[in-house]
Amino acid sequence: MTVFLICALVTVASLFYTFYIPGQIYTGPVKTRLAYLRERKEAVYDNLRDLNFEYKAGKFPDSDYHEMKTSLEDEAAAILSEIARLEQAAAVAASSLRDRKGARL
Repeated sequence: MTVFLICALVTVASLFYTFYIPGQIYTGPVKTRLAYLRERKEAVYDNLRDLNFEYKAGKFPDSDYHEMKTSLEDEAAAILSEIARLEQAAAVAASSLRDRKGARL
């Protein structure tokens, strides 16, 4: 009987520990599209550096290297253009907000 009671208590305690949800959960900072793109840009740049290093080490033939380099450069260009577009939109929105505040005063 005591073995059954101990097993039941251990089971209940482990289930409580596993499935308990606290009242507040910290989910981390909210990521914006701009923050995501900046992280992606860094990853693409790292990949380009690694690709160049591995090409110089003789791990890639010329055709594969140029194909992969072109692909990464195209991706980097697309990311940079979207970052510029989002930053420009944010600057226009901030300027518009300042103009509205200045008009009220």
